[in-house]
This record gives sequence, C-alpha cells and structure tokens, in this order.
Amino acid sequence: MPPTITAFENSPDRGRGQARDMRVRWALEEVGQPYDVRLVSFAAMKQAAHLALHPFGQLPTYEDGDLALFESGAIVLHLAERHAGLLPADANARSRAIAWTFAALNTLEPPIVELGMAMLTERDKSWYEQRLPMLRDRVRVRLGELSRHLGDAEWLDGAFSAGDLMMVTVLRRLNTSGLLDEYPEIAAYVARGEARPAFKRAFDAQLAVFAAASRS
Repeated sequence: MPPTITAFENSPDRGRGQARDMRVRWALEEVGQPYDVRLVSFAAMKQAAHLALHPFGQLPTYEDGDLALFESGAIVLHLAERHAGLLPADANARSRAIAWTFAALNTLEPPIVELGMAMLTERDKSWYEQRLPMLRDRVRVRLGELSRHLGDAEWLDGAFSAGDLMMVTVLRRLNTSGLLDEYPEIAAYVARGEARPAFKRAFDAQLAVFAAASRS
C-alpha cells in the first residue's frame, strides 16, 4: 500500500501551491514514490481522529504502515533518508543538506510567515502601515544573507537536495510580495525549483484539488 498524506479539502491558498502538503507531494514526486491523499476539512482537523495524527490539528500528516508522522520537514527528511534523490551519498554533504533544511524552516520561514500573516490579517489595524516596513526589512536581512551564499550557484550546496526543496517552498511565499525582485539570484533559484518536473507534478496535483473544490 502506498503512504497516505493529508491535505486541505479546500485549500486556503486558492491554488497557489503554498499549503505545506506541497512540500511532501514534491518530495514524493522527486523520489518517485506513489502516494494517496486524504482530504481533510477545517472542522475535521480539530477532531480526535486527526489530532491522533497531528496533536496541533494542522496539515500535512503522513501514514505508512504503522508509522504516522506530522510536520512537513520531518516527513521530507524521512522520505529523503529512505529513498535516493534528496540527500547526497557523501556524509558531510548529507549533513549540510539537512542543515539547509533546518535553515529554511527555522531561519527563513519565521520572518516570511510573520510578514505574510500581517499582510493577510492586519491591514485594517492602525499600526499596519508603520509595522509593515519593519517586517519587510526583517525578511530582506535573511534574503541578503541567502543571496550572498548562493551567488551564481545553481543550488545551495552542489546538487539539488531536500534543503533546496524546503528552501524553495519557503521562498515561494514571497512570490506576490515584490521582495524576490530585489534579489535576482534568489528569484532565479526559486524559478529553477519551480521548473523541476517533480515540482510541476506536485503543483498540478494540489491545484486539481482546489479546482475541484471550487466547482462543487
């Protein structure tokens, strides 16, 4: 039996491929593993059956036999460790790829998510216009550091890895912010990730769910 992941029954990102099941879909496509998807409603995410898989009532989850995982980073690393294609064979390069996976989630994603949430939920607040430049500058600091490391390299550390997969999915959250335009090296890096056939298959699969929900 193929593993089963969970995804939004009606994705809140309106088909832009930002929901975190996208990371797991992309990893599964990269390593050539078939998978099933169980769609979950917002209400079901807070019910006991789902909380048994994800104690914080979020998505995605991953079930394979008697193994159940939550947190997209943990799931991607699980797949990368068990299938060729997302981690280098060399031990040191492998460790660096894992480090970049954590960097994407712990260093880049927090200020990017904070900016996105402010733009989504705080526009009507009196402090929004004053707070927004500060939030954008926090993201710029990280983008500048990442840009200096990346330079004209194709990927973060040699060949494409789980670190790149995770980093690209995090950076894609800035696609509508205009910030990526200030860092051509990073914009090109994200575009390379989006051009990978495995990414396109994962994106199309997630978009199909949103399209079906929109028609219902």
